[in-house]
Amino acid sequence: MKEISVQTHSRVEMIDITTSVQKTIRDEGIQSGICLVYTPHTTAAITINENADPDVPRDILAALDKEVPLSANYRHAEGNSAAHVKSSLIGASEMVIIENGRLVLGTWQSVFFCEFDGPRTRKVFITMIAKSR
Repeated sequence: MKEISVQTHSRVEMIDITTSVQKTIRDEGIQSGICLVYTPHTTAAITINENADPDVPRDILAALDKEVPLSANYRHAEGNSAAHVKSSLIGASEMVIIENGRLVLGTWQSVFFCEFDGPRTRKVFITMIAKSR
């Protein structure tokens, strides 16, 4: 298992971590298999979506804010209940196929770290399972 650090800069944001994940795969020398990308934070998430148009991540965050507003008479005293809900909706991990030493992603796809309670320094764990020959 490898760990990468992600520095976030806003209360909510989506950060493309594809290059860091791909570097980890390259450093491990995995040619074929699967890659799990996981964050151990209850107010963050991992997702795969479009990165060609920066409005897509903005639209995702706006839609989440609309459906799960920052203030909505939540009972959790810390004031970050919306972040917990968003994390559960998006999920803490993604699994991606590795082939020829590269993540198998669609033309417009990237792996994103989703911050819902920032800014903070966050952890992302990456583990790979190599295909047996």
